[in-house]
Amino acid sequence: MISFELALICVAALAGAVASVCGFGIGSLLTPLLCLNFDPKIAVSLVAIPHFVGTAIRCWNHRSHINRHVLLSFGATSAAGGLIGACLHNSISSPLLLAFFGVILIFSGILGMTGWNKKLHFEGRWAWLAGAFSGAFGGLVGNQGGIRSAALLAFDLDKNAFVATATAVGLLVDFARIPIYLYSSFEDIRKAAPLLAVASLSVAFGTLAGTLILNKIPEQIFRRVVSAIILGLGIWILFQVTFH
Repeated sequence: MISFELALICVAALAGAVASVCGFGIGSLLTPLLCLNFDPKIAVSLVAIPHFVGTAIRCWNHRSHINRHVLLSFGATSAAGGLIGACLHNSISSPLLLAFFGVILIFSGILGMTGWNKKLHFEGRWAWLAGAFSGAFGGLVGNQGGIRSAALLAFDLDKNAFVATATAVGLLVDFARIPIYLYSSFEDIRKAAPLLAVASLSVAFGTLAGTLILNKIPEQIFRRVVSAIILGLGIWILFQVTFH
């Protein structure tokens, strides 16, 4: 148990730092670790707590850079989709769905690293649809950040606006899904409260440290850095599905 707690501290801090750089990563890194000790569906509910802590801190730190137009279009439908996905998670989630999710992330990461995603621009109804799809699909598999950031790469945002807006959308999604998780898994969350406190504190530390890293990344390579992380996440998800 001690070794698991140490791993939780390290991974949670790393997750907070990664999320500060690319707008996602807490759920992506913490969920597989928690799955070692908890049922995967319970792990998704547990991760929502430290995810909310890190996202709230990040949102406050970057509040002045939030693109309100993107937040009110893409973000609103993403939150609604996340709520629907969270409600359906226990009944529809499957390894095949997770594998498809991994393929989408790999494809999105390749588009971003090659610069081909610059030909994609979400405006009007497409922004609403992109938000709804990314939120719903992310809610189903319990990993919304990666696909949300992949979709946000199609918007014309600088690095600070990208992270700030991705974070604000993530906070909206948390507000939508956490009540669902509390309702369906309250007893499991209560029993895991000490571990969640440790994870939340570590995520908070990593979030603050990651902000310093973001400031050092040149604007011209930021999108490729985010795309590389999205690509790596997609490969990792396929690896998990294949060898689990």
